[in-house]
Amino acid sequence: MTRPNDAVLYPNRDSADSADSDDDGVSRRRMLAGSATAGAVAAAGCVGGGGDSGGSEPTVFVFNTGDGTVTLVDPEADEVVETRAVGLSSSFPSNQYTPRLTDNADDSLWLNVGRGVRGLSVGSLSRTANVETGSGANWLEQTPDGAHVVVSAREPAHTQFRIDADADSETFGEVTGELDRSSEGSTGDQAGPGPCDVTIHPDGEYAYVPDLFGDTLTVLGIDPFEIVTQVDVEPVGDGPARPWMGTVSPDGETLLVEHNEGETGTESLWDLSDPANPSERVRLTAADGLGERPLTSEIGPDSETGYVFTPGSNDVTVVDLAAGEVSGRLDLGGSAFVGTWNPSHTKLYVPVQTADEVAVVDHGRGAIIERLSVGANPYGATATQVRPNPDSTAGLLTAMARLGLSATPTETTYCIGNCACGHEL
Repeated sequence: MTRPNDAVLYPNRDSADSADSDDDGVSRRRMLAGSATAGAVAAAGCVGGGGDSGGSEPTVFVFNTGDGTVTLVDPEADEVVETRAVGLSSSFPSNQYTPRLTDNADDSLWLNVGRGVRGLSVGSLSRTANVETGSGANWLEQTPDGAHVVVSAREPAHTQFRIDADADSETFGEVTGELDRSSEGSTGDQAGPGPCDVTIHPDGEYAYVPDLFGDTLTVLGIDPFEIVTQVDVEPVGDGPARPWMGTVSPDGETLLVEHNEGETGTESLWDLSDPANPSERVRLTAADGLGERPLTSEIGPDSETGYVFTPGSNDVTVVDLAAGEVSGRLDLGGSAFVGTWNPSHTKLYVPVQTADEVAVVDHGRGAIIERLSVGANPYGATATQVRPNPDSTAGLLTAMARLGLSATPTETTYCIGNCACGHEL
């Protein structure tokens, strides 16, 4: 797929480090941040760790694509705990059930990294699993019971994977189901349907996959792992419908689907009263108040409110799901592509990539209540009920990462509308 230039998709954003860059490619902002971190470490007379201890402390993980770090946020105090180098970044980590499901330091975060999927220990942030998919464009979600991870690997693989996510299983981290969909048709010049996002019904029986190139919505059965239903998605204009991302509501009654169709994109709402046979209720467009280029979405705990991240207009579009209409917009002051709920499902944490910060949306108030400074170019986010254990080397490694002096290259991730993340399809 030919990806658009950032200046076309996001005319209001600055280029990667344009105003801050030195001739050697290291931005002044990152140099100052890294130097400050190193200075703080030296002043303390030790290499800093993070937090008092690992354990039952709710934590939001924000992955910073600019320097391969992860920022840990305390969602109870809405404060940054620390930013730690992990040598990788993830744009679309599993986050639908992770915030409430992951409550043990031995559990894994599941991330789209490089040309596949990585498991990362919550307690140590070390690698627990590694699955190559044959594509650099991957999306994934863990099932509500934690037993499986379902993956969409887009072009050139056009394949669905099921991975064993049970840490006590003999096949943990291995592929236990695979569906090669490359023979399916496409509405464009791509060979294959282009399976994009994955969202899972709360009963754990079905997963929903919007097919970007096939103009279909595919319903997967998780066990057995098979295609149950495939629904044609009709366009609202002259071009293809191009569905690419989606989110199921907590009550399992509604599915939101984002579409990369037309000049500004559209959003559809689907009825899941019969989970195996979704039916479209309404399609929202710019004329209905939808922001530009809807990319992903999250749904509030009451299953009544949808939050659609619309990076083309630097905001979040708020949708009344029952009425099927836009009810408002929240100005982010920059481009954001995803968000994640805290474990109590009361606040939404939105990494604003072009501002190096996280906007905190309070669901009850329907407003942004805080903005937190994080690492360089934050993109993906997830949350757990536990916090990583302290690491005596964390401070120095983070300072080196911010200066671009890491001993090993940072593993990159797939970024939509931003080609600076460095992966290959």
